[in-house]
Amino acid sequence: MNNFRPSINTIPPVVKNLIIINVIMLFATYVLNMRGIDLTKILGLHYFESPDFRPYQLVTHMFMHGGFTHLLFNMFALWMFGRVLESVWGPKRFFTYYFVTGLGAAALHTFVNYIEFQHLAGKMLPEAVQMVMTQGPEIFSQGKNFSDPDAGKLNLLLNIPTVGASGAVFGILLGFGMLFPNTQLMLLFPPIPIKAKYFVMGYGAIELYLGLTQSGSNIAHFAHLGGMLFGFFMIKYWNKHTNHFY
Repeated sequence: MNNFRPSINTIPPVVKNLIIINVIMLFATYVLNMRGIDLTKILGLHYFESPDFRPYQLVTHMFMHGGFTHLLFNMFALWMFGRVLESVWGPKRFFTYYFVTGLGAAALHTFVNYIEFQHLAGKMLPEAVQMVMTQGPEIFSQGKNFSDPDAGKLNLLLNIPTVGASGAVFGILLGFGMLFPNTQLMLLFPPIPIKAKYFVMGYGAIELYLGLTQSGSNIAHFAHLGGMLFGFFMIKYWNKHTNHFY
């Protein structure tokens, strides 16, 4: 498939409803924050050893965003590429793909955080790790942190939740590149055309590089890669077990 182009004014139901829900959740975050309720802390995905972790956060974090710009970029990509995939696959398959890639992104992100947690804890005394676990949330809630670099990093890992639909969006980007590899996309910076397959491979390579070199970044690069990885395997599975999938 290389030439499928849905109407620019058509937004299929799953994409439309996902955009609406995400917009509502950002609005609710702002409103409740003024009332002293931190919705990001409640619904964002915390590390599983954090006292604030709840299993439902594996799903709810996909509907939370760190601000209008974060939401805008994710929803634009969801609209631009997701409506194409949903129009080809149908709502049910697209819905399944969206959530599998989103959960896959959370799984890889959590695994990488686990490795980082073990690395930091291995350099600290058990008593210091326990102190971070018990006192860290209160210190963090006051806008403070431990002066020790390792303890500070461990506290940030435990108490900063991950939010955003980026993992699922990167899965959608991967899906678009696999189904329409030769479709020409126009980059903004620099303004040059590039085939979808090269755009996806380049973006994936950048995310891998940034994930390996900027472990302290507030951007979940491995969540992005997790969405792409799970999307790749899911499409390959469907292609193997479904006649004329693409």
